[in-house]
Parts: sequence; C-alpha cells; structure tokens
Amino acid sequence: MAALSEHDGVDIPADEAAVVLLDSAGIVQGWSRAAAELLGRPAEQVCGRPLARLLAEPAHARGDSPAVPAGRVAFRHVSGRTVDTTVDEVPLGGSSQRVLLLAPSREDGEQEQGSSLLTALLAQSLLGVVLCDTELRVVRTNVIAEAHGWPLLRPGHRLGDVISAADAKDVGDQLRQVLDTGVPLLAREQRMRAPDGSGRERYVSVSAFRLADGHDRPTGIAAFFTDSTQQRRARRRTEVGHDASARIGASLDVTRTAQDIADVLVPALGDMASVEIAESVIEGEEPAKVIRPGDWLRLRRVAVASATGPWPAELVPVGGVVPRFPDVPQVRRAAIQGDTVYNTTRQEMLDLLGDPELIRAVMPERGHSAVVSPLYARGLLLGFVAVWRTEQPEPFEQEDADLVFDISSRAALSVDNARRYTREHRAAVALQQRLLPRATTSTAAAESAGCYVPAGGGADISGDWFDAIPLPSLRVAFVVGDVFGHGLHAAATMGRLRTAIRTLADLELEPGELLIHLDDLVQQLADEADPEDRDTIGATCLYAVYDPLTGSCAFASAGHPAPAVIGPDGTARPVEVSPGPPLGVGGMPFEVTTVALEAGSTLALYTDGLVERGSRDADQGTRDLLDTLASLCRGDGTLEEIGSAVMARAAEAPPRDDMALLLARPRLLPAADIADWQFPDDPAAVAEARNAVARRLAEWGLDDLTFTTELTVSELVTNAMRYAGGTVGLRLFHDDTTLVCEVRDSSNTQPRLRRALAGDEGGRGLFLVAQLSRRWGSRYHHSGKTIWAEQPIDDAATSDTGLSAVWDSATL
Repeated sequence: MAALSEHDGVDIPADEAAVVLLDSAGIVQGWSRAAAELLGRPAEQVCGRPLARLLAEPAHARGDSPAVPAGRVAFRHVSGRTVDTTVDEVPLGGSSQRVLLLAPSREDGEQEQGSSLLTALLAQSLLGVVLCDTELRVVRTNVIAEAHGWPLLRPGHRLGDVISAADAKDVGDQLRQVLDTGVPLLAREQRMRAPDGSGRERYVSVSAFRLADGHDRPTGIAAFFTDSTQQRRARRRTEVGHDASARIGASLDVTRTAQDIADVLVPALGDMASVEIAESVIEGEEPAKVIRPGDWLRLRRVAVASATGPWPAELVPVGGVVPRFPDVPQVRRAAIQGDTVYNTTRQEMLDLLGDPELIRAVMPERGHSAVVSPLYARGLLLGFVAVWRTEQPEPFEQEDADLVFDISSRAALSVDNARRYTREHRAAVALQQRLLPRATTSTAAAESAGCYVPAGGGADISGDWFDAIPLPSLRVAFVVGDVFGHGLHAAATMGRLRTAIRTLADLELEPGELLIHLDDLVQQLADEADPEDRDTIGATCLYAVYDPLTGSCAFASAGHPAPAVIGPDGTARPVEVSPGPPLGVGGMPFEVTTVALEAGSTLALYTDGLVERGSRDADQGTRDLLDTLASLCRGDGTLEEIGSAVMARAAEAPPRDDMALLLARPRLLPAADIADWQFPDDPAAVAEARNAVARRLAEWGLDDLTFTTELTVSELVTNAMRYAGGTVGLRLFHDDTTLVCEVRDSSNTQPRLRRALAGDEGGRGLFLVAQLSRRWGSRYHHSGKTIWAEQPIDDAATSDTGLSAVWDSATL
C-alpha cells in the first residue's frame, strides 16, 4: 500500500488517510468523507470551526496556538471515546492553507490492551506500581494506603516526600539513568528510610522501564516494586546462623568464644550485645547444677560489641561483675528452664526489677528492645547472652528471638568445651611448671636463666624442657630437650626423662654415655605404650657438662639443634657438634664435642620451636636467633632479661610449637684457688701430701679444715697407692662455700663403702671419708678414675668432740 506522505518520518497509507483543509488560523475549511467516518462528525458540523476543539486533551495544543501538532494526536469521537491518530501535514506551495492527513493509529488495539493491563496493575495490591513523568513526579500509582506510619504516596509527590534524602538521591540517580539510556533497571534491592529521621526503613525490590512516545522520546518512568523487608530479614537471619556456625567454637578459650558470640550478633541482629559468664566457668570449674531460691550465679561480663561507638561508660565494662538481679519468677524461669526473653523494653525491665540503678548498669540508655538468652549446656547454666536494639527502630520479632536462642544453645556447648579445656590445660600447665626447674640458677661454675613458651601462645603444651644440674667438683650440666607430641602425655614423658637425666648425671657419666642410657629408657617407654602409639614416642636432647677449672664444655646431641656461643665481643656462632639420632632410635653412639669457653661468653641452648617458625626454614631461623642474641648480649641486660626479650620477639605470633631457651654465662675458677700435685707410688708420699695440703689450706685461710682434709687426703691417697699403684694425682680447690679434694689413679675399680668388723685390718678409710665430708663419689675416665670429697666451708669448725665421735665410730 502506497504511502501518501512521509513527512517527519510518519507514513500514512492513502486508503486510510482522512484529509482536513485548514486555513492559517486553524479553522477547518475542508473535511473529507474519511475524516467524517474516522471521528463520526459530518463536514457541516466541523467546517468553519477550529480543529483544536476536537482534540481529546486541549492542553496538548501548543499554548494558545490553534495549530494541531503533527505526530501522535488523540481526537474526541462524537461518541466521547478517544481516537488515536497519526497526523501529518502536507504544505501547499504559495498558500497559507494547510492540509492535514489523519490516519487511525495502527497500535490502537495494542493501546487498548496496554490500557487494560495498566488498569489491572493499578487495581491490585501485591505489586507496587508507580508512573512518573520525566521530572520523576508521581503521575499515577496504586500505593495509596499509608502503612506502618509511612507518608501517603500521591500524584505529584517526588521521591524526597516519602523517603529520606539520601535514599531519594540514590533511587533518583538510578531512574535518571534509565531515562537517559533506556536500559531497564531489574530487581534492584533498595533501602528506603522514612524522611522524618526516625530510622524506620524498608527494603524493596525495584524494576523500572522508560516510557516513550511514537518518536521514541522519553515521556516518563514505569516503576514496579515489591516489599522485600521480610525476605531480607529472613536472609539476614540465615546469614547470621551460618556465620555463627563458622565462627563460634573455633577457639578453646572461654573469653574468645564469648567475644565471637557478641561479634556475630552485632551489627547483623542488634546494635549492642554482651556476654556474661559465671566466674566458676571462667576458671574452668562447673557452676551449680541447680539454682535454688535465693541463689545467684556470680556473673562476669567477658565480651561486648557495639555498632554505635565505644561501650558506654555507665554500663558494666568487660571484666566487671554483673550486679545481682532480684529473685523474680521471670528471671528465675529464664535461668532454670533456659527460656529466652525478647522484645523487652527498658520500662518493662524497670517495672519487673524495680531497681533503676541496676537498669542503668545493665541496659543501654537508648535500648528499646532486647533479647536475653541463657547459655545452657549439659544441664549447666554457664551465663547469659543479651542483644539490644538502640538505633534500629524495629523491635525484635519472634524469629529473632528463636535465632538468638539457637545461637546461644550451640555456643553454650562451645563455651563448655572451652571451660573443660581450660581446666585440663591449667592442670597440664601446672604439671609442666612443676616438672620444670627454677628459671634462674647461680653456682661457682655458671649463672643460668631458662625460658619456656607453650605452643599457641599458651593454648597448648608440649614436652620441651631445660635444666641446669649442679655436679660434683663444682661442675655443672646444661640440658635442653624436646619430647615428640603435645599434651599431658608429652609433659609426663618430659618429667620422666628429666628425672632420669638428673639421676644419670649424679653418676657422673660422660655426655655421650648418658645419652645412651637415656636412649634405652625412651625405648622402654615405647615398649610400654600401646602399639599404635609406639612410633610417636621419642625425644631430642642436648647434654653439656662445663668444668670451671679448665673452662671446657663437653657436648653430646641426640638429634637436637646445635647450641650457640656468644663471645665477650658480642659475636655469635653455632657450636659444631655431631648430632646422633633422636632418643628412642637405639643402636647408635653419641659423639662428644669439647670446646673451650672464654670468660664472659654466653652459652645458648634451645629447642627447634624457637627457630622453625612460620614459613622460615631452620637455617634462616638459626641465623635470625644468632643475630638477636648477638645484639642483646652486647648490652648490660641480665640473662633473664635477654631470654625474655628473645621469647617476646619469637612469640609475636602464637607459635605452633613449644619454645625453650637456656642461657648460661660460665665462670672460671681463679687459678689461685686451685692446687694440683703428683705423688709417686711410695707410702712416704702420703705424709708429703698431708703437709702440702696443710700449707695450702693455711694460705687460703682455711686452717679449720686442716685436720679433716689431712685425714681425707691420707685415706684416699693411701687407698690409691694400695689398690691402683702408679702415680697418684691430688687436686684441691674451693669456692666461697665448698672445698673439694680429688685423688686420681689409674684403676677402674669401683670403690665401695662398707662398715669394717672389729677384727678387720682395713675397710675404714672410705667410711671415715664419708663421715668427714658432705658428700663423696667417683667418676671414670678413659683410663683410671677420680675419687672426690666435698666439705662445706661455712661449717668448717668441727669440734674435737665431733671428730672423736667419728674416729670412735670408725674404729669400733
């Protein structure tokens, strides 16, 4: 079908066009039969009158101009209905008259359907419909009822009239973008707060589309929305529940678990929250199983959370004791039966408890709604969880209370698990602390300081230990070890090994031989264990013996990290030892490495937890430790201060393994306090030995010890000549408290103490030595042995009566 005109892009089919002839004033001069049929008006009713009077909406005329615009124009049918037409203008050359071509809109049926659809949409209440013009003013809407105190939405309103300015700007920006681009907005969740500043809010799902005329020019916006507030709250509750499942219970610390509870609830569910725990639970003990009338748990606030700023000063702070609540039925029922109290206002609490001071201490000033739920686990009331809303205007709903109850129920099990762990952990730590030696020691041979940090920053314990063992002849042994595994079993094994080492050290075994005996013990422990646990029983150990007379230190290692020496100049270096296998492997010797330690140097023995931290390898960790020790030892700090500083740096993040460190500063005995002689195998040399000892004791000012020392030397030297033969070595030395006498011979025969019978000619020598000395003993070398005896200097003045009693006892 040929088009009659294509003016302004409007195609009008010739067989559908109605022709109207207008003069310059818009008066109809000609009216075709098609026009009469289109509008139901014959020519005699129209000619001579303005065409603008036939428009369905005269306001669409251009101001006061009688001209009818081209394009989409609605005319009034004689029946009163509206006829949508497409108008085109055909200019007449050289004439002031105009010819208008009118054709019925081909979308008239579609518009009728659209009109019916719009009417249906506006008539229902499940879907909100808002039609806006290009200025975003409401033109039509089905939201005509005021709900929950929100302003009434009317035609002519702007967004800022019904929602807050911030939300109006946010929505307006989105709708203007739809107007500008034509890209629809689909299911965008939008927060809408009341404009009065009350904080009331809703969430709606908004979809918006641009409206346009026949020339695709924007004429407005059609927005559709549904209230998603309840869905959002349900979704939020689900998220809170999932978050609680993921976060609560990850820690075995009561306080940390309580803080996780508060953090989960704020701000997701409320504005403020607190967790109160019974003091007995914090200590790891069980609270009372039954709360009788008049009883009340002593609660301590252990965790708080606030989304509105710092915790108010007027409320009970973290660590504070919660005031005792009056014994009212509602409170008792919540405590005994585990009921959750919700939607409780401040005034209701005041009416219930009748104590304004108590309310001020436990409820926020602006708290208008609260949920209080007990922490109930295994029949025990552990504490309470409280959540308040202060800024959120909506009160708690039943679903909120159910969620808090569910979280509290699950969290109570975590709190109880943490309580049980606290009790067991404290018992294990107490056990381990009892098994460890004193942190600091000071002897003539060395001063020492030990440090220990459990794994996990105190949350776990293991079998790391250190020890400084005084040995005969003013020597000292340094020990550091690490038992495999964690927990009470490791701590108990550590205690057994430490006791065994002290027993073996008293036998004065060389370091390598001592580790062999200790290795046998670990194998015995493995044999005693269950078959599935045998492979997990073992330990590493480093044993060192320092002699203050020579300044030498002998080391033996069973799979343990090498020690370090920090020289007087502050340079740190590792000691090159040859480590054997860990204890429990068996069948391998342990080599002994002997080094000389300078006066003023520092010896450091440590476990692998101190150097194997994070992603670092042991070599890098060792270098870092040596650098730290070198830096700290250049200062004037004590060994205890240096050890604490090293541990503080190493424990900045909770360590995965225990860390033990033993620092020692060896001392050299002055040469003037040492006397050394060699005597031939000649009975006459015994008298010479007594005389030499008497002279030296006189030089040292120890004349009061002359008689007992001469008698001890006489007996020991005589026995060495009688039973061993060969050259006999005699050494005498002392510190401020002890005088030591040593006799060395070439025999490996073990001297034995016995009581001589009346008819025996011998056997009284060692008995006399044992009676005259504080302690005595012997140690073996590769060839020969040394017998030693120690006398206390502070009790040097032995009375004649006492010596006579000793002599009489020996000769009976």
